[in-house]
Amino acid sequence: MPVTPPEPTRIQSRDNPLLKELRKLAQEPGAYRKLGRVWLEGDHLCRAALARGLRPAVAVFSASFWPCAPAEWAQGAAKTVVVDDALLAAGSGLESPAPVGFVIDLPAPAALSPGVPTVLLDRLQDPGNVGSILRSAAAFGFGQVVALKGTAALWSPKVLRAGMGAHFGLHLLEGVAPEALDVLQMPWIATSSHRGEWLHEARLPMPCVWLLGHEGQGVSPALEARAAHHIRIAQPGGEESLNVAAAAAICLHASAAGRLSASA
Repeated sequence: MPVTPPEPTRIQSRDNPLLKELRKLAQEPGAYRKLGRVWLEGDHLCRAALARGLRPAVAVFSASFWPCAPAEWAQGAAKTVVVDDALLAAGSGLESPAPVGFVIDLPAPAALSPGVPTVLLDRLQDPGNVGSILRSAAAFGFGQVVALKGTAALWSPKVLRAGMGAHFGLHLLEGVAPEALDVLQMPWIATSSHRGEWLHEARLPMPCVWLLGHEGQGVSPALEARAAHHIRIAQPGGEESLNVAAAAAICLHASAAGRLSASA
């Protein structure tokens, strides 16, 4: 027999503590670190979280959407709330406010996994770039993403939206200091726009660590010196360099394709 979801808590005051928390999580990039929770706004992120087996701490629905909301969304949450449409929209971080969202607990800090194919982010500033790289990492079999200090907050709203659910399939570490990276016992590969092997000619090691640097400054010299390989991407069209997220997608795909060819 289908399970009837419990009657939700209804919120009609903008001063409600949960709504205040949601406004912070939606509008302040680092709020999740202070609050220990993450706000997933919109049905795509909610579906992605459920598909990975996450149980929301709170499922939030607008009053107009609640009567037609999928029953499994409410059943999967520890608590369900229904919020007046205007109140929910007022705290949204989206141009077109979503009628549903989940609050999940921020994953506990984890240790670096020494042998998991890894993407290492060195001070990347743009949340869209960071989220796009997370999507590429998940798609091409790089299960661990390590963000060094100075990189955009991995669980911030803009990175979450750009990641499109990739967060839930990755081992994510952020705020990592360079001296903690010695445990990554794999060859490091540094991207460059001006030196190194051409990507289409290189034999890429796997597992490996792809090192991606700041949008303007690139990889720091200290980290670049630790790389066993330096790779550049052929650009016959003549552009000086590629956007870091585009370069990451090309490089990670090349690693995945090489692994598939080796196993064929």
